[in-house]
Amino acid sequence: MQTSRRGFIGGVSAAAVLSGTRAFAQKKYDNGASDSEIKIGHCGPYSGPASAYGVIGKGIEGYWKSVNAAGGINGRKVNFITLDDGYNPAKCVEVVRQLVEQEKVLCCFNTLGTPSNTAIHKYMNSKKVPQLYVATGASKWGDPKHFPWTMGYQPDYHTEGVIYAKHILANVKDPKVGILMQNDDFGKDYLEGFKEGLGKDNAKVIAKLATYEVTDPTVESQIIQLKDTGANVFFNIATPKFAAQAIRKAAEINWKPAQYMTNVSASVASVIKPAGFDNAQGIITAAYLKDPTDKKWADDEEMKAWQAWMDKWMPGANKGDANYVYAYSVAFLMHQTLKNCGDELTHANVMKQAASFKKQHVPLLLPGISVSTSATDFYPIQSVQLERFKGETWELFGEVMSAESS
Repeated sequence: MQTSRRGFIGGVSAAAVLSGTRAFAQKKYDNGASDSEIKIGHCGPYSGPASAYGVIGKGIEGYWKSVNAAGGINGRKVNFITLDDGYNPAKCVEVVRQLVEQEKVLCCFNTLGTPSNTAIHKYMNSKKVPQLYVATGASKWGDPKHFPWTMGYQPDYHTEGVIYAKHILANVKDPKVGILMQNDDFGKDYLEGFKEGLGKDNAKVIAKLATYEVTDPTVESQIIQLKDTGANVFFNIATPKFAAQAIRKAAEINWKPAQYMTNVSASVASVIKPAGFDNAQGIITAAYLKDPTDKKWADDEEMKAWQAWMDKWMPGANKGDANYVYAYSVAFLMHQTLKNCGDELTHANVMKQAASFKKQHVPLLLPGISVSTSATDFYPIQSVQLERFKGETWELFGEVMSAESS
């Protein structure tokens, strides 16, 4: 199509066509985004009873530094603002209000802890600011009908609890289960799933439920109480510090049940090593990420790339800590979400892109596990594989399972 000397294209002003092109490609921004920057908020327990998880924030910080060094996301640098909330819900509310109202972030990403995220859940949705890929597996994060601005990341605790229960029923003769549970939404979500998996006779199978508060110094007395019931299975629903204490105490008092432990405390560096390798033999957990201590992945290209990334961007960090693998994988998904937003960096489009993944490959997820979401499905990862601790590492066994296939 040729332009006449009067500047018309097919009877339409060339200026109008060019103007329309610019309008079509117009950039759209909400708070926290501009031509040069994307501002992301985060908080986590750099201090307090769950400080073992503080390395997640450090790992995510390293990831964004590496992204910025490579040119950013669609030409924009990521400004990652991370604050300490001490695993304290009241403090979490305080720092998140600071991130949203003062820093004016585009979204909050991977805020850690079930109690903390519960405390900001309604606030984030009332503000219509994305609360994305939260670092907790509580089932409540997958409720787009009532909370359209909140989405989880990891497999939900309820499903994980169901899977442990069904494995116990299939593999332990006359099971009598002693449970240690953190007394909050985190612990209760696992417990409800576990009871569902045991079925209508769960009251007969559970010998005793012992709880603890995150402010307690130790859980040693609870472990003694559980042993005294004669339980032959121990379900350890605890965060890293207390999970390690429980494993160590069980060994000290010569209690030798079949042990099941939640995925959130599966880090060899922050839980198993402090508990003692000898004391952890045979513990079963559920995995969805490749473990950096598992020699099975020694020649795996993704693991080698991650090791090289750690050497460059997290020098001196403990590569045996699976929390760094978690940080890398969840940051990759956030990176992909923002990349898919293009030049429309609005709160609504961030959530739209987060809810539009179809079998998205994420580095370091186990083979057979990918990320899928939709407007009605806010559970990005819904599968796990069981693994057993042997020697100084975890060994995978069985098939990849979801709640339905377990």
